[in-house]
Amino acid sequence: MADRTKTQDDAGGPNARGRNVAPEHRWHSVVATLIALTLYALLPSLVTPGLRYAVVAVCVALLIPLIIYNPHHVTRETKWSRRAELGLATLLLVANLVAFAEVIVLLLQKSQNGSTLLLAAVQVWMTNVIVFALLYWGLDRGGPVSRVTVPRAKLPAADFRFPQDEDHDAIIEVAAGSSAKIDWVPNFLDFLYFSLSNSMAFSPTDAMPLSHRAKMLMALESFAAFVLLALVIARAVSLIG
Repeated sequence: MADRTKTQDDAGGPNARGRNVAPEHRWHSVVATLIALTLYALLPSLVTPGLRYAVVAVCVALLIPLIIYNPHHVTRETKWSRRAELGLATLLLVANLVAFAEVIVLLLQKSQNGSTLLLAAVQVWMTNVIVFALLYWGLDRGGPVSRVTVPRAKLPAADFRFPQDEDHDAIIEVAAGSSAKIDWVPNFLDFLYFSLSNSMAFSPTDAMPLSHRAKMLMALESFAAFVLLALVIARAVSLIG
């Protein structure tokens, strides 16, 4: 299994392909994943009681070797590690969407504890934001390792267009941070912000989807957030009333 180690060392400097792009910190995505797993694991007992802990156990089993393989920066990748990274995010997404469906059903049943369900809805929403960010991060331009190691002419097609990708002809202080000037590429925090804004605005904000899969993922995230917010508001109004 080929090990893609076409990267810089942790201190920076040009990588093996000549690109002067700093590798991503491992712990941004790890901390976000642990937060998502915690939110999912702490859902009320009414929601996916038999599924939650099995999902968390599998996700942790996938996460630990990924951390060992890239403990400080995301600098190496194999077919296995890429599949594990995307598989972890996909598993947690599917599990959280099942929880989303159960929370929706419970919100429609007035006999259930309203405040507990409102908290569960917030947990599901926050987990969705993180999980979709992990998917966007793992898919765009071949993933975090590919984005900083593969020459731009050979990068897979972008799934998202960020403002920095087209700021080269802006005023000097804006153009100075563009992809064309400093070889800028998005990192996990860019995708996390993008996912958060998509869940709140129900539409693209600073970045635009380019591929069909990006549009479908964004549509799913926006739809889930919209339905959840609508029912949470309705349930909150009924509790106040």
